[in-house]
Amino acid sequence: MILSDVEIKTRILNGTIGFENGGKYDIIQQIGPASIDFRLWHDFKWYNPHHSSLIDTQNSTLHTVLEHTAIDTDQGFVLHPRQFVLWATLERIKIPYDLVARCEGRSSLGRLWIVIHSTAWFIDPGFEWTITLEITNINTIPVKIYPWMRFGQFAFETILWEVEHPYNLRVWSKYMNQQLPEWSRILHDKY
Repeated sequence: MILSDVEIKTRILNGTIGFENGGKYDIIQQIGPASIDFRLWHDFKWYNPHHSSLIDTQNSTLHTVLEHTAIDTDQGFVLHPRQFVLWATLERIKIPYDLVARCEGRSSLGRLWIVIHSTAWFIDPGFEWTITLEITNINTIPVKIYPWMRFGQFAFETILWEVEHPYNLRVWSKYMNQQLPEWSRILHDKY
């Protein structure tokens, strides 16, 4: 069952859902009928094809194909056709053990052909901190995006029971407490 605006507000106010934006915006105003909006942070990482012609998922130099950039709020970033960036949310989120969260795009950006996640829309119970978005411009023309703009939304769903092994208690959880956008940590996979 997806949480309504009333339940999202109640859980944020009583602290069972952690949701902070550093006091930059009124969190309650970000709540929609069945979700809460999130915004972009000013840091992002992008794959620079000039650093490598191949990404090897078993090579420890995977991160060397990335460029880290921080921009001013009014500067913006031109996302070119087929370009892919990893961008962190302004908001820090903490998911309780009885919920999962879904990261969803806004239709206003979808109508510009901006995809905010390639595959990682699911946020586990127990996850804490910022979310790394996997943003792609599938348009045929560049689109300029800005830090602090409303970029997507989190919807929350209840699960039948609290989980036995939440994300924050698993020793192999790779993205816990991330502040900046994080590149793939596929090398840390446990088989």
